[in-house]
Amino acid sequence: MADKQELPVFSVLPTHVGFIMDGNGRWAKQRGLPRSEGHKAGAKTFRRIGEYAADLGIRYVTFYAFSTENWKRPEQEVEAIMELFGEYLHEVIDRIRENEEKGIRLKFIGDRTGISPELLNLMNYTEELTKDKKRVTLNIAVNYGGRHELTTAVRDIAAKAAAGKLSPGEIDEQMISDALYTSGQPDPDLIIRPSGEYRLSNFLTWQSAYSELWFSDILWPDFTPEDFNEALRAYEKRNRRFGGI
Repeated sequence: MADKQELPVFSVLPTHVGFIMDGNGRWAKQRGLPRSEGHKAGAKTFRRIGEYAADLGIRYVTFYAFSTENWKRPEQEVEAIMELFGEYLHEVIDRIRENEEKGIRLKFIGDRTGISPELLNLMNYTEELTKDKKRVTLNIAVNYGGRHELTTAVRDIAAKAAAGKLSPGEIDEQMISDALYTSGQPDPDLIIRPSGEYRLSNFLTWQSAYSELWFSDILWPDFTPEDFNEALRAYEKRNRRFGGI
């Protein structure tokens, strides 16, 4: 963990920050490297930023790691991403004593269909291993899509209505929120997307209704705690009215 005396002080800090980790492939291409090397570099940034967010006191962080659309990528690239994911989970397990101090709870959001049994076992085990940690909840969105999440939630609610467990008139926003992967968590206050793209790409579609957005041209592997600080300084100056005056 970072030295608390060295950490910047903010007048207001988001409770929940979402990261769209983008630009790994372009980072590798600029250096004449295979795309897998970009994902390796991006994985290191993910670890660094996740721990830094915890040090700052941000309670929830969601990383967009692999979308439902990413299966369309070349098979070799998908395999490399899943291999990195597995390595990270093994690292969490191997360093559990060190991670006790960090107090990070891991949660995986997304459709677990199509993920290998080996990875599923690791995901379930690390979730169970870290379930009592309270310093920060780190959501990793794997095989995640905002529209798919909403569709699944609506189907579950519709099934309860069809079974007579609730009436259509009882369905409200809170019920939908409670049916999402992020149930029980606050919506993201801030969503950060590096890499020069200016869209959410199906990330936290429902939850981001009132999120502040921050974009930059920095490719994800080059994203640093200083860049994170810049985004947080921008957030500090935002006037969040939520439709009011």
